[in-house]
Amino acid sequence: MSQKFQTDSAVKFFITIIGLVVIAIVLRELGHIFIPLVIAIFLYFVFSPLNNWLSNKKIPMLLVTLIDLIIIFSLLYGVGRIIVDSFLQFSNGLPVYGEKLSYMVRATSVSWGVTDPFFTQFSFDQLLARLNIQNLAGGIFSSTISLLGNILFVLFFFLFVLSGNETIYKAIRRRYVFKKASPELKEIKENIQNSTASVDDHKLLDKFHDDRREREQQLESTFKKITEQIQRYIIAKVGINLLAGVVTTIVLSIVGVDYPIVWGLFVFLFNFIPTIGSAIALVFPVLFTLVQFDSVGTMILVLALMAGIQTLAFNVAEPMILGKRLNLNPLLILLSVLVWGYIWGIVGMLLSVPLTAIIKIIISNSTSPNMEFFEHLMSQEKE
Repeated sequence: MSQKFQTDSAVKFFITIIGLVVIAIVLRELGHIFIPLVIAIFLYFVFSPLNNWLSNKKIPMLLVTLIDLIIIFSLLYGVGRIIVDSFLQFSNGLPVYGEKLSYMVRATSVSWGVTDPFFTQFSFDQLLARLNIQNLAGGIFSSTISLLGNILFVLFFFLFVLSGNETIYKAIRRRYVFKKASPELKEIKENIQNSTASVDDHKLLDKFHDDRREREQQLESTFKKITEQIQRYIIAKVGINLLAGVVTTIVLSIVGVDYPIVWGLFVFLFNFIPTIGSAIALVFPVLFTLVQFDSVGTMILVLALMAGIQTLAFNVAEPMILGKRLNLNPLLILLSVLVWGYIWGIVGMLLSVPLTAIIKIIISNSTSPNMEFFEHLMSQEKE
């Protein structure tokens, strides 16, 4: 008996592993569908508080959807204009900074005794000339078209998520609230209709109704809790990253670093990727400061300021706002970045921590002992 139990457990374990691998392969191969769908679901959670408030004010769902789309298009237009203008200015000033970088590399190589011609005769213009500008421009154009297509795809999915979320909830409620009790309930009702029911049948019928109401309330409470926690996480994470990006932009503007909006955008985007993203968002503006000012002191000042901003935002404010409940095991965070990065590339790395946090939220609201075990594995708590 014990051997059979162990065999069944081993089989279930390997079947689970195979299932997860198959799911990962499907997500990777159909990333062009699942990525917009996941982003659309995130948008649904972000807009859910506003939509619930509008619905409580008796605003029709069609008008609520239209308001959401107007907000999204307004944000896309405003942010897009700022980003495009900033990067155009950055590209126009690139030759000047390229010449500064070339001089710094040549001077540093001479002072350090480096004899490699690549460094002693370094030229940023020649480095660019080696690149196929025509292919690069074509790649940028195709990437822009692909981005616009993905945005439309996200909005398309967003409309269906808005209109279909209630249907999904009703289907789950029908499966887990009504289906389990339906055979016994049907038999008792038939006995009552045929006047063959006993007193126990009537009591059992009342008990079934009470159990059904209790399960329905439990399901509704669980869904509400999961939705609120996911909303809290997504809104807080986006808000903290946005605040860090805005503060970075203001601070770099005061110091006099060129293109502060570009570096603020770096901070906002890359800090969705833990550790690696923070390093990328820190290194590029610091190196650019060194090239612009040719001053180690200014570079250290910018490094200290940006490190302070990121520390306050992501090591102090974020845990305070999100709470300890969402803390994830550092090893799990690294694995999630690698796995989601393998499945969906850069977009997967950006979405890795939000997706992992949402999975942990769903698992933490389960009453299954197995799910409790996985919750403990995902948590960084030592208890």
